[in-house]
Amino acid sequence: MTPSASFVSLPSGIRRLPWLRIAQVGLLLLVVLVVVGCAVPASSGAPGASGSPAAPTHTPAPPLQPAKPGDPVSTLAWLFTPVFQAMFIVLVAVYDFFTFIGAPAAIAWAIVFLTLLVRTIVIPLYRRQLVSQRRMQMLQPEIKEIQRRYKGDGVKARVAQQELFKERGVSPLAGCLPLILQMPLLLIMYSVISNGLTNVNPTAMLQVFGHQVVPLTCNNINPATGQPDAALGPCIDTIIPFLGTTIFDIHLGGFVLGISILAIAAALLQLVMSRMMLPQTKPADDDPNTKIQRQTMLLLPLISVAYGGFLPAGLFIYWITANIYTIIQQYFIVGWGGTFPLFGWTPAFAHGHTPRFPVTMPPPPEPSKRAPILTDADKKTTAEKTIRPRERGRQGRRGRRR
Repeated sequence: MTPSASFVSLPSGIRRLPWLRIAQVGLLLLVVLVVVGCAVPASSGAPGASGSPAAPTHTPAPPLQPAKPGDPVSTLAWLFTPVFQAMFIVLVAVYDFFTFIGAPAAIAWAIVFLTLLVRTIVIPLYRRQLVSQRRMQMLQPEIKEIQRRYKGDGVKARVAQQELFKERGVSPLAGCLPLILQMPLLLIMYSVISNGLTNVNPTAMLQVFGHQVVPLTCNNINPATGQPDAALGPCIDTIIPFLGTTIFDIHLGGFVLGISILAIAAALLQLVMSRMMLPQTKPADDDPNTKIQRQTMLLLPLISVAYGGFLPAGLFIYWITANIYTIIQQYFIVGWGGTFPLFGWTPAFAHGHTPRFPVTMPPPPEPSKRAPILTDADKKTTAEKTIRPRERGRQGRRGRRR
């Protein structure tokens, strides 16, 4: 799961729509279910993590095996097992290749390759998400004008915004649906790295229809029994010595919080990625939604740094690779965005920069074809219906003769 901060900025009127609330709740439930489901195939994993040695233990750990349908959680895990298995097979195959050629830190290169492969697969979805978010930012001036025109009438303001999105071909959910579609894929990869690599015997996940697709020689074979031993660590060599240490430790009442180099690098890249998606405006001119986005943009990288004390280094390798890939994608689509000015400084290469594949907004239709609520025609029509025509030649009661 990449901690990406590419938030979809929605106007305040759209946030109150029930169907968008339902979509947000559905996304949250989907994330929770996929996390739980993906953890089921690897729930029996042994201790240890990428970047940190496995703690010696004599407790036997069962092998990693595909999930079977049963209760709702097991059924969900069973549905996502083929994707989990495909990613794990690719990861092990690349790991075997780098191990064969004698490359140092083979598992790190395997994680980088798998991350690039997954991010390449979801390019169409992520591009649609970026385009939708950028177009939503481009429509902000017209949305503000609608809110000013119908100030005090929230119903008409929402109807006018819907008509504006309809005539411009922009859907508020277009930025959420690609995220929902790619989220299970990214969470499964998260499970592959965090759980698949720490298992004592993951050979069963390398078998398709009873045949092992990729050969794997475990590093934890006990000479006495000839079987993988949990006391010797995980099957795959996940130790990356020069990445498993921390810069320093913070002692808080006996609790040690490690700050890793990888966590700081991931946080800095996440900060750059988030600033690129901000609109090119001054912070003083931002609307409330953009101000909240700027504040959250600074909070999430700090959380990533805090995670560095207990999360395996392999996950940060995945996050760093995914963030670099995302920054390159955003550079081609939105350019530098709101990255600069930084502390009042804007480099020369950022002045007047045009992205290679800029996002364009469909032109508005002719005034005669626009919805009346978006023009003054709606107000005129409403006013004509409320004014009663005055009949000429009609005399009042006092002017009548008896």
